[in-house]
Amino acid sequence: MSGEFINLTKDNLAAEHLCCALGDKKHQHGVDIKKAWLAERMDEGHVFRKLNVKGKVFIEYALLEKAWVPVVGDNYLYIYCLWVSGSYKGQGYGRELLEYCISDARKQGKSGVCVISSQKKKPYLSDKKFMQKFGFETVDTIGKEYELLALSFDGSLPRFSPKAKEQRIDSEELTIYYGLQCPFIPNCIKEIESYCQAKNIPVNLIKVDTLEKAKDVPCVFNNWAVFYKGRFETHQLLNENSLKKLLEK
Repeated sequence: MSGEFINLTKDNLAAEHLCCALGDKKHQHGVDIKKAWLAERMDEGHVFRKLNVKGKVFIEYALLEKAWVPVVGDNYLYIYCLWVSGSYKGQGYGRELLEYCISDARKQGKSGVCVISSQKKKPYLSDKKFMQKFGFETVDTIGKEYELLALSFDGSLPRFSPKAKEQRIDSEELTIYYGLQCPFIPNCIKEIESYCQAKNIPVNLIKVDTLEKAKDVPCVFNNWAVFYKGRFETHQLLNENSLKKLLEK
């Protein structure tokens, strides 16, 4: 393993890529939104660290108190995303990125590091088995699928917010909560709006555009959550096929 890592800053943010949606013009608007959101987070201690290559090799984390997720706790770092893909897998980059985050937490005098995961491996969530190799343990759950993992340095533990465990809303309509952190989301929203309009399907799109809203989402949420017939269905982004299957339930 060898390579140079870069931390994004206000000075280099405009010139650097964000690892996701590389070279895909339909996601450029999403990249612009993510960069604007990142620029506002930098002064809050938000970290986006990547390998200096044209690929998906990065970690993104923040102070838990400032993390746009329905997780509560004191003095923790929260990992939004740890992603190593393609030919870069198996070279130790994931380990190096995670160890950097853990070391950063210790240097800052934090109580630990936490991340949303799942009982079985799911897209867009950190792999539980990988995190366990570094001492992360399950400290809270939502239903039988979703878990909050934490590496505690002092015995204190974070939790999902009580609201996140509700997993239900009053509306029976297709309802999607979406954040500003993922470059893929704006195009996904555009496609869903187009499909629902063409099929005359009611859809309620709720933009999670403040920290307060993110802490109050009524389900597990990392930047996307789908409800249908009042029940939480998935944290995964939808395309036309997956949306059709959901609506057939």
